[in-house]
Amino acid sequence: MNLALFDFDGTITTREMMPDFMVAAVPPLRLALGRVLLAPWVIGYKLGLVSGVTVRRVMVRFGFRGVSEAALSQAGHRFAAEVLPGVLRPQAMERIAWHKAQGDTVVVVSGALDVYLAHWCRAHDLALLCSVLETRDGKLTGRYAGAQCVRAEKARRVAEHYDLSRYPLVYAYGDTPEDEDLLALAHRRYYRWQARD
Repeated sequence: MNLALFDFDGTITTREMMPDFMVAAVPPLRLALGRVLLAPWVIGYKLGLVSGVTVRRVMVRFGFRGVSEAALSQAGHRFAAEVLPGVLRPQAMERIAWHKAQGDTVVVVSGALDVYLAHWCRAHDLALLCSVLETRDGKLTGRYAGAQCVRAEKARRVAEHYDLSRYPLVYAYGDTPEDEDLLALAHRRYYRWQARD
């Protein structure tokens, strides 16, 4: 039995899904205001001046602070059931099915949010390590609970939850520089679906 580690956004899906989830889950008035107020951060990100970690942190703070945990969970469930099926890469789903047929442990390791990824992974019987939103007294604080699951944090979480020495082969699949630390754990690495030595 081997271990297969999959990034989610851009690897299993055709694009990054956090913007879509923000549109689906953030109340319309707050979303409209956020598009104006957060525009400099988004432009900075697109120009390479602001990191993905920073822009996601700002978006989460503005979009979810004070939102009911139950309401966001419902939005995440709907998003996983209604939106995600339309953006899945057939190649990724075939590869996941192949690993499962081999008896491999398949883990999604993602900077994406637990609020929708947990529903999707449960439906597909996949393990999950991802970014988690902080809650207090049934409300979102607008912060992450711990570090975002990107870059070195991906590798740290995998090592924390899985003894890599127990697996004859470790596979890893990613599509951005935020996945490099994850790929470095593997014997067989795939970047944008191309094998790496």
